[in-house]
Amino acid sequence: MKQKKNPNLKVAEPANLEKLKKAARKRKRDAMKKWGIIAVLAVMIIGGTYLLIKNQSYTTVREAATYADETSDTNRYAQFADGIVRYSRDGVVYLNRKNEEQWISPCQMQNPVIDVNEETFAVADNGGNSILVFTEEGLKGEIETTLPIEKMSVSNQGIVSVILKNENAPMIVSYDATGNVLVEHQVTVSSTGYPLALDISRDGMTLAVSYLSTKNGALKSKVAFYNFGEAGKSKTDNEVGMEEYDGKIIPEIYFMDDSTSVAVSDSSFIIYEGTDAPKKQKEVELNQEIKSVFHTDEYIGFTLLNKKKSGYEARLYNKSGKQIMDKAFSGEYSNIKMIKDEIIMFSGSKCCIITKNGVQRFKGDLKAEALEVIPTFGVNRYLVMSANELRVVYLTK
Repeated sequence: MKQKKNPNLKVAEPANLEKLKKAARKRKRDAMKKWGIIAVLAVMIIGGTYLLIKNQSYTTVREAATYADETSDTNRYAQFADGIVRYSRDGVVYLNRKNEEQWISPCQMQNPVIDVNEETFAVADNGGNSILVFTEEGLKGEIETTLPIEKMSVSNQGIVSVILKNENAPMIVSYDATGNVLVEHQVTVSSTGYPLALDISRDGMTLAVSYLSTKNGALKSKVAFYNFGEAGKSKTDNEVGMEEYDGKIIPEIYFMDDSTSVAVSDSSFIIYEGTDAPKKQKEVELNQEIKSVFHTDEYIGFTLLNKKKSGYEARLYNKSGKQIMDKAFSGEYSNIKMIKDEIIMFSGSKCCIITKNGVQRFKGDLKAEALEVIPTFGVNRYLVMSANELRVVYLTK
């Protein structure tokens, strides 16, 4: 019997590999595009939420955790590395962020002062003769000076430069961390003036000093730079530059980074650039009374008496001397500093926080007599150090 052909059956054509490859690539592109859109939306949502939180204004705090410790009411605190330095007349203690002691270094100082760098910090007895140099691991070295300490600055390597008081013949001395004298400079007050401030660069190679002199009743300040490397070897007293400023007092000078330094007068600030022989780049007149000075690696900051109305204003400049923020605020604060992108001002339990963009993030009561306020891990969280406890608080409406 003859079998009939099924008209619905067709012989399959050979597979077109090129079409299959194109289809597979299209599916892959479509999938990548889909997940790319999802990822972008997720980033936008997270970023938007973060910016919304960061740009909110808060008026109260809530306690997240408390770590108590019975200690002396003469303690002072400073942020260093991932922890906190507690220092007093009786010693130096390094704490983690739960107020737990990591190490203790006993000492006897009448008036301890601290200078903090990225990898080291030093505690000196202001008016005394002792300096202790520390790293995150503990004591690195001890220095004994021959004259009373007036000002002190430490580099990342632990090199310490000091102004030593000696009536009309002060000295500027640089030591290594173990107390060996590296450079010694006898100041001639009649010609140079009296040293008011100093700062050593992070690498320990350049020292900036401001001097004040009076001649015939007229004030004059000088800013000098000393280089301890090749650039200063052939120079008298390693001096590689000096600028004079008539009618100005320059009580503060500091390095922002390895090549940018700033001298602050009573009415202006001067930016210097360079490592071997820093040169003046710009002077910015403020024309307002300066109440306090602060800075980070990126920003030059001031609180100024407000000319237009009562109160004060916080003002920021970048390294080029361009003004980037000006924000009015009210209230008196004895402690003012900047950490990353926040200006933190506090006095007793009162606190005000302003961002680099001019947003007043917080103004209110910390519910503790603060000796130090430090941003910590997490959004809106801060460490508040008081005489005998550490609190973790977060900002709320």
